[in-house]
Amino acid sequence: QVQLVESGGGSVQAGGSLRLSCAASGSILSIYSMGWYRQAPGKQRELVARITSGGSSNYMDSVKGRFTISRDNAKNTVYLQMDSLKAEDTAVYYCNAAIRDRLGRRNEYWGQGTQVTVSS
Repeated sequence: QVQLVESGGGSVQAGGSLRLSCAASGSILSIYSMGWYRQAPGKQRELVARITSGGSSNYMDSVKGRFTISRDNAKNTVYLQMDSLKAEDTAVYYCNAAIRDRLGRRNEYWGQGTQVTVSS
């Protein structure tokens, strides 16, 4: 019913940049927030950045000043601009969306994940 399609992952050298995109489609009434999480092997999934429909955003401390989250509400799309990438940013990045469904309930949806690899 709701799908999140991610793009933009890949391999980059340290100091480089990547831009991730995630487009939500399907039976969407409204989106409360969209965000990016990441998970490295042997580590817990962690929130990287999140943005509400009103534009309020928050970031994990280690990416502040380097990553920028933005959204296009008309396209139900969230972006993550990643600059000054470091080897420790290497992880699978997952798009997440908190969505109001047709019954008026809040549900969370996840993308399939996209690999980001940063080499030093």
